[in-house]
Amino acid sequence: MMLEFQPAALADAPALVLAQVAAFHHDSVLYPGVEVGGPPGYESVEVMQAKIMRDDAFSFWLDGQIVGGMVIYDQGSGHYHLDVIFIHPDYHNQGIGSQALRFLDATYPAARLWTLNTPAWAIRNQHFYEKFGYVKVSESEWEGFPLFDYERYVQRPD
Repeated sequence: MMLEFQPAALADAPALVLAQVAAFHHDSVLYPGVEVGGPPGYESVEVMQAKIMRDDAFSFWLDGQIVGGMVIYDQGSGHYHLDVIFIHPDYHNQGIGSQALRFLDATYPAARLWTLNTPAWAIRNQHFYEKFGYVKVSESEWEGFPLFDYERYVQRPD
């Protein structure tokens, strides 16, 4: 298994959207009562292309194919926000998410604060982020989508 994290190219957008849609739709299997869907724009190649052009977007490549991705917002002053991270369900439980978070730490050495939001019902996500030192700090809602807000302060040797 050869996993690579690469800056996303516009040509990656259709494959990224396929993986993202599969990941969000899989939540309805993992969490009974959760409807099929995702955040606004999650099914749109155009929205993904806009994120690739505007933000820091990465494609997860495994053995020559895209299996997931993530988008990061630079909030300034060492604050980065993980907008979205997704892995196609066929590749869950293989350590890809863990490798992705370690990749972020290595790629953003100036980061002092990481923030993210995850669906309030996504217990699996919450455990995953907490395993990496994220702490739930509040609850919010985005366009009708209930979220838990997390943050992680990074201690860097000077």
